[in-house]
Amino acid sequence: MTHGSDHGFDKEYWEQHWQQNRNGGHGSMGRNPPNPYLAREVSDLVPGTALDAGCGAGAEALWLASHGWQVTAADISAEALAHAADRAATSGVSERVQWVEADLSIWDPGTQFDLVTTHYAHPAMPQLEFYNRIAGWVTPGGTLLIVGHLHTHSAMGRGHAPGDGHGHQPPAEASATAETITARLDDTEWEIVTAEERRRTLAGRDGREISLHDVVVRATRHMSPSPGNGRAAP
Repeated sequence: MTHGSDHGFDKEYWEQHWQQNRNGGHGSMGRNPPNPYLAREVSDLVPGTALDAGCGAGAEALWLASHGWQVTAADISAEALAHAADRAATSGVSERVQWVEADLSIWDPGTQFDLVTTHYAHPAMPQLEFYNRIAGWVTPGGTLLIVGHLHTHSAMGRGHAPGDGHGHQPPAEASATAETITARLDDTEWEIVTAEERRRTLAGRDGREISLHDVVVRATRHMSPSPGNGRAAP
């Protein structure tokens, strides 16, 4: 699937993306392991409530549930959620996850969470505005974790779908830098814990090495939180 400025990451786009994946395209993303940055950044938090914004096939949501979190996992694609349901059925923690079909550009969860995280999600709105939107769903004292595609000079024009596991650069509108994300987080309201731009490699299913360029931002929302939830363990 190709894309560029001629799509808007809307429901039709993502349904087609996940339908191709379900039929064997795009490297069968539904079997991918959870993002490695999640365990690194969240393992020191006391489990509470979590939102996985743009959960895809549910790997991160199920990892959180298996580590004691009560998870709301939201995605615009019914196809993605079908992948997630298949995976959850054998997870042993399905009762700790609520799956929600939702357009994250307009959906309101009606509550705040101890942890709000997103991994390569691209809704039908500007990327940085999306990050601002989900930041508002973090409870005082809670944690925001953003893992996204790093914006580079080659992140423009056409490529394969973001996060498709093929190592292609995403389009510019689906990427960001640590600086552009943290600039949106007012330091009177947020403490930046992690702001990194990293390159990692994966072994592709065809034997080739896949290179991924990631941006990782973790921030804690100020104000005195209730004891325990979403904070670093003592």
